[in-house]
Amino acid sequence: MERELIEQYAKGADKVALAIRGLTREDLLAVPDPSANVGKWSIQEVVIHLADCDGVFADRMKRVLSEDNQTLLAFDENKWAAALNYKGQSAEDAVTLFELTRKQMSAVLRAASDAQLARTGTHTERGRQTVLDILGYAVRHLDHHLKFIHQKRANMGKEMW
Repeated sequence: MERELIEQYAKGADKVALAIRGLTREDLLAVPDPSANVGKWSIQEVVIHLADCDGVFADRMKRVLSEDNQTLLAFDENKWAAALNYKGQSAEDAVTLFELTRKQMSAVLRAASDAQLARTGTHTERGRQTVLDILGYAVRHLDHHLKFIHQKRANMGKEMW
């Protein structure tokens, strides 16, 4: 199961690039109508959020793999989106960062022993977490947001398939 989860994580590297393929800057920045029930962020903001979160998840996994009794800090995603100029950043750069983070961490995780993957840190909101817990959350987080990107595309009449 652990090794399968690592491969699911690794396969996520290309999913964000595919999800925004063919969209214009205007498409990326379009804010969805609240009645559409697809979240309040633009696709651009979701992509930047995914890159930021994957960096945080990678940092958490590295800390737990490398150091004892690590505290894993929570963060407020809405404050990050507001303060870090999500609308002005490059979605393409965020995709590249996401891909590289996933590729780097996949290599680290594949080389980790079962004992390393079972190491724990303490999240400030969720409590004790193993490396595998963080990894599973990263996989589910990506799938959750990709669903919204695809729904936003469909609402714009720009489905991928």
